[in-house]
Amino acid sequence: MAPDIYLDANATSPVLPSAIAAAVDAMQASFGNPSSSHATGLRARRILDTTRARARRVLGAGPGRVLFTSGATEGIQTAVLSALVAVRERRAAGEVCGDLLVYGATEHKAVPESLAHWNRLLGTGLTLQPLPVDATGRHRLDVLRDLAPRAAMVCTMAANNETGAISDLDGIARVLREGGSKAYWMVDCVQALGKLPLALADTRIDYAPFSGHKLHAPKGIGMLYVRDGAPCTPLMIGGGQEGGQRSGTENMAGIAALGAVLAALEEGTTFRGHAELAAMRDRLAAALRDAFPAIAFNAPFEHTLPTTLNFSVPGVSGKDLLDLFDAAGVRVSAGSACSAAKSTPSYVLDAMGLPLARSGAAVRLSIGPLADDAFIDAACARIRRCGAALRASPLGGGHPGVMQVSGEGRHGWIVFDAASCVVLDPPRGQADRIAALVRDAGLRVREFDADCAAVALDDGSHAPCIAIGGAVLARVPDGYLLGAADAGRLPRTNVRHVFGAVDPERLTRIAPAGAVQCHGADVDGMACATLAAPCGRERERERERDAGAAWQLHPEALEGFLRRHADALLVDVRESVEAAAGAVTLHGRAARNVPLSRLAEHVAAWLSEPARPVVFVCRSGNRSAKAAQCLRRAGHAQAWTLVGGLALA
Repeated sequence: MAPDIYLDANATSPVLPSAIAAAVDAMQASFGNPSSSHATGLRARRILDTTRARARRVLGAGPGRVLFTSGATEGIQTAVLSALVAVRERRAAGEVCGDLLVYGATEHKAVPESLAHWNRLLGTGLTLQPLPVDATGRHRLDVLRDLAPRAAMVCTMAANNETGAISDLDGIARVLREGGSKAYWMVDCVQALGKLPLALADTRIDYAPFSGHKLHAPKGIGMLYVRDGAPCTPLMIGGGQEGGQRSGTENMAGIAALGAVLAALEEGTTFRGHAELAAMRDRLAAALRDAFPAIAFNAPFEHTLPTTLNFSVPGVSGKDLLDLFDAAGVRVSAGSACSAAKSTPSYVLDAMGLPLARSGAAVRLSIGPLADDAFIDAACARIRRCGAALRASPLGGGHPGVMQVSGEGRHGWIVFDAASCVVLDPPRGQADRIAALVRDAGLRVREFDADCAAVALDDGSHAPCIAIGGAVLARVPDGYLLGAADAGRLPRTNVRHVFGAVDPERLTRIAPAGAVQCHGADVDGMACATLAAPCGRERERERERDAGAAWQLHPEALEGFLRRHADALLVDVRESVEAAAGAVTLHGRAARNVPLSRLAEHVAAWLSEPARPVVFVCRSGNRSAKAAQCLRRAGHAQAWTLVGGLALA
């Protein structure tokens, strides 16, 4: 498979080689405890002091403090705790401090969660108040002007992690100053390091957390800037490290690695500058427009980091886009990495007033300042490949074809050939999708009407039918039969597919036990099964055998399995657009693409070769597990799934 094109730098970044070397040195040659007074400890202390001095210069910390933390979340917690303890003390002394905790509506969730947590634990009784943003993602200064007199703390960010929107920090500072606000001000600077100019001591900012892994340092190391004179309450007390402000033996490997990154920032030639990154972003945007002509970018470039693109493609879900990019080896994400697994619309884009169709389907593409022209060339080529793959119709291949279309827990089916199709029981809410599939494939939709021909069935009845792909689709009460007709008859033995809830007693007379029944909703977790598939107590025993995982192949065992079974069929059950974006070859064996939505079309053929192993693969192992279970329950004892999918293969 092709090497990864990593375009998710806002989530995390690869570690700089010099940072790896510095971390290794700190663990090997300079492994001492920086609190020890002997020579080994002093060597470690030098790393600690050198890195802090570099941090102070890069951040423009002036007389302010720089504390090493485990990352931005700890820095946020420390800042919020410090501010709320100070507010409580000031109120106890009779000082008016405000009653609001104001935070940007697009802040990382760590901020409002921390505010709510410490507000509750400290009993400060303040009210959390989101500060709205405008359509560009920038804070509404007019609203802040009204809130500032009541604010005890204000939390904003330098640049948004999802959209790259750059905050008007000077404007926020001006509003606070002109209103005479005494609120403590925290600015989340996680996305700012290496991308925006920093001179923190020249600002009104009280607290600024940073996270090393967002700029080529390892995970588990971060910094917190505290303005000179701003209160600082330790989150952790113990041995008195970090001047008593953050106890616990220092993470020297992480600090040394962060020091190497800071040294690269100071040196000035390792990382790309703003103009170079903006040119790279423009090239990526052009490739995206070529690939997806209807694309909508969700934040204006003039107010965003040059490293971040947030976009939606009308008519294509965010999940489908992520699957498509992932299939091509392009790693992007849906919004914040911390919330990507929740599959919900982006609260950041919602706050900007974008319609649900865009916020729910948004994709974030982000590069780091180490990107070069060769990398951008490769990324643009892959992006354009994704666009070409998306335009390939999934309604192609063998005829008659059978495709599953699902929505709201229901399944509909499209039976098609090269020229036309019949849509059976489409689920609610899927009409537009089905129409697009049919239109893009250039198919004519056919329906049962009074002019339909009739076919004789083995129970002596006749059924209206439509000829399709060398077979006939016959309509019977509560369902349909698909099979090859012979001289005006559809013999029971020729029926290959049954759709709907046809009366079981009648089915035994008009369809064989090996016919594939395509359900309108999952039965035993499956969308399709053979008529002879086990049920009741026998199904329970089958489920117990499934739980034993005897049908699961782990990645390390796949090569040996394929070597022992030269006839094994490797089947990629990703959707056809994913396969078009990136074909699968494992251990020299090319996979055949049979999308999970087309599984029912192929079950009968696989059952005709019961001794031939069929190994299903997909991106993560979820879809391939469903395919293997379906085929095993149909009676094929040699159906397997690759655990962890292509991600771990």
